[in-house]
Amino acid sequence: MGLQETRIESLPFVTAELNYLAPTAGKPRTYAFDPPPGEPKSTALPEPHQVPIFDARLIANNFSLDREGFALVRHPTQVKDFYNDEEVRAVYYPAVEVFLRAMLKADRVVVFDHTVRRRVEGAADIRGSGPRQPATRVHVDQTAVSGANRVREHLPDEAEELLKGRVQVINLWRPIRGPLRDSPLAMADGTTVKPDDLVASDLIYPNRRGETYSVTYNPNHRWFYFPEMTPDEALLLKCYDSATDGRTRFGPHTAFIDPTTPADAPPRESIEMRTLVFHKQ
Repeated sequence: MGLQETRIESLPFVTAELNYLAPTAGKPRTYAFDPPPGEPKSTALPEPHQVPIFDARLIANNFSLDREGFALVRHPTQVKDFYNDEEVRAVYYPAVEVFLRAMLKADRVVVFDHTVRRRVEGAADIRGSGPRQPATRVHVDQTAVSGANRVREHLPDEAEELLKGRVQVINLWRPIRGPLRDSPLAMADGTTVKPDDLVASDLIYPNRRGETYSVTYNPNHRWFYFPEMTPDEALLLKCYDSATDGRTRFGPHTAFIDPTTPADAPPRESIEMRTLVFHKQ
């Protein structure tokens, strides 16, 4: 049974605040470092909306990466310390590549980076200063432009040949400790997201300019989460797909404050792997 045949309204849900993009003049942009004097760090201002976020546990097997843009998978790992960068690169990178190649029936998978997050109450999300904070705005990590550019950036000698086939950017996200009750991840059903909801936004680094999608509010968006995820579980999140045959290409997501989280819940710790997934055509 697919998600379309499921009575979504009968599922348990929480009502939580999600930060969409407020209307802004010009292309939104955010500096990934201290901005020049007189410039705001970001022109992408939040517009909070209270939305229902449905508990997807009862229908976990109904989700499709190609249809809704996300999926829950079981993925035990041998990594002992996710804060050890050398261990993550030596042990976790190759394991994720093998797992995704089999799971997605891909010809090739390349992990191109990872981010560890650990929520610290009141701390700002600063790049390059240790674990990041959960991302609390509705976004997609890549755009139609930056998704393809990731191939050119990380595999420059092969890029033009690889881009002749199907290319995806897929994130694999997991809690480091669990069950995770603090700052869980919410995913939008990609079939409810319209192209006009996605706003290309510049992410400015000291040496380059990236691009992500901010997301404007649409009351038709349908949101899901998987409460109390364990370290043996992971989420696949679609951030880009070169295929234009009707399947979901971009999956908006965000961390959110779950109003049912116990006051003594440990702060969220998580790791996300960003991967290029290739299919020959």
